[in-house]
Amino acid sequence: MSDKKRVLITGGAGFLGSHLCDRFLAEGYHVIAMDNLITGDLANIEHLFGKEDFEFHHADVSKFVFVPGKLDYILHFASPASPIDYLKIPIQTLKVGSLGTHNLLGLARVKGARMLIASTSEVYGDPEIHPQVEEYFGNVNPVGPRGCYDEAKRFQEAITMAYHNHHGLETRIVRIFNTYGPRMRLNDGRVLPAFLSQALRGENLTVFGDGSQTRSFCYVDDLVEGIYRLLLSDYALPVNVGNPDEITIKEFGEEIAKLMNVEFKPTYQELPQNDPMKRKPDITKAREILGWEPKVDRAEGLRRTLEYFKEHVQGVATGQVNNTPRTF
Repeated sequence: MSDKKRVLITGGAGFLGSHLCDRFLAEGYHVIAMDNLITGDLANIEHLFGKEDFEFHHADVSKFVFVPGKLDYILHFASPASPIDYLKIPIQTLKVGSLGTHNLLGLARVKGARMLIASTSEVYGDPEIHPQVEEYFGNVNPVGPRGCYDEAKRFQEAITMAYHNHHGLETRIVRIFNTYGPRMRLNDGRVLPAFLSQALRGENLTVFGDGSQTRSFCYVDDLVEGIYRLLLSDYALPVNVGNPDEITIKEFGEEIAKLMNVEFKPTYQELPQNDPMKRKPDITKAREILGWEPKVDRAEGLRRTLEYFKEHVQGVATGQVNNTPRTF
């Protein structure tokens, strides 16, 4: 067997998972991508098929996980991540965060692997402190429509820390804030692809509420760098990884319109239940522990993302892509 380090990336055909596959292959790892393709897309990793150090397993980690041979690292990124998905499949969302995480922690223990889980800024809910620091426990409604995702991730953190403390398992927890870039689905329901798709079709941009709610957008390459550094660090508690450059949704819509060289014409709709009004990471820990901070500014990141959408997405100009935009 090769002496190359082997990494399992669940959700490997998804937006973030596929970029992680690229990064670990570039770093000289043998990469095993696993996905049940509920929200993932083989098109995101088709350029990797045929590579000697890449393999794909079509499997649902909520049911059973088996990987032959050694494993050095596991990155658990299998989960619906946008409202349009997890509001449609709430039970699968809860299961992948609970049963799936349990199965993978067991696999990590058997293999002696270090495991990193993809948590989220949504564990903070609609935050009462700003910006959000890792010590904040959050303000989450467990029985609201978003509870299936928020509580799945909160449980995921809890069971991961239990394995770390009780079994001595090497674990890492990344809390991911709003991320964007190539391979996002235009119909994934989040604000950036929704705005881009509407602008490409010449439609008004749908703004929920009055547009005063804020988000902080991190380009995917920066996020992947932070995740890579965290995995190889010695820090087991949660770490925020995101871009602290905060902007209101209305201002963001104006930026998109300017980028697309169209007039900003918003259509206002009612704010969804429990939609966070503020979102901005405190990245002090990432800076101090990982030596990480984002490098790609929003203007450059948006330019790269728009070029991807223009080149790769079918049906945009004809309106065949069905979007249900949200501000999450």
